[in-house]
Amino acid sequence: MNKYQSLTSIEEELNQLPVELLNPRLQALEQDTRKGARKLIKKHLKRIQRAKEEKERMETLLTFEKKYLLENVYPIAGIDEAGRGPLAGPVVASAVVLPEKFNLPGLDDSKKLSAKAREILYLEIQEQALDIGIGIVDPQTIDDINILQATIQAMTKAVNQLQTPPKVLLIDALLLPKLPMKQEKIIQGDQHSASIAAASIIAKVTRDHLMNQWDQLYPEYGFSKHKGYGTKQHIEAIHTYGLSPIHRRSFQIPK
Repeated sequence: MNKYQSLTSIEEELNQLPVELLNPRLQALEQDTRKGARKLIKKHLKRIQRAKEEKERMETLLTFEKKYLLENVYPIAGIDEAGRGPLAGPVVASAVVLPEKFNLPGLDDSKKLSAKAREILYLEIQEQALDIGIGIVDPQTIDDINILQATIQAMTKAVNQLQTPPKVLLIDALLLPKLPMKQEKIIQGDQHSASIAAASIIAKVTRDHLMNQWDQLYPEYGFSKHKGYGTKQHIEAIHTYGLSPIHRRSFQIPK
């Protein structure tokens, strides 16, 4: 780097560099004695450290997948759901098969991510995943068979939608008794398995999109904002307008 190069142009250059190419640039910048250059070095060293920590987190997130790959058990499907707790709308499950060499920085439990981050990762997962299945169970069925059985049904549907039957299922906190393949129940699976985390994002964003559509039919309830969960606004709307066709009659409405 030219020592007389403006700090603004240096920062632009550093911002555009991939993390793996930063170190040589920062070493060259060490020759620049300006205070602003020191700040840039410190800033981008933190960027390198964050990238290292994220890589290590992703390695940990693939622990279960690697265990089965070492046993030559593949395909591996991660399964998760969205919408067990809301007062309205369906429960949605997803089954996701990731490639053996998978890397998606930022992948995490969908509940820890902003709506914008989920939408971005949703598209990335669809791009990278080898197979995705979706299972949806409507509110009427939830009322008929209860939310636990509806969740199991949605997950089973999602797996059956996959083009190639997986050899093993990594499931968030449940087992699916009607499916014959090997299954592993993982508590808080969306925090410990990349496949389950990916499934949680697909399920959550798919359900959010459905609730946005229902909001067009029943705008008085505000479904696009709370997605059917029991917020103050939602409960007040129920007391004002009564239950809509997509409300779960078997769920107790707070007063």
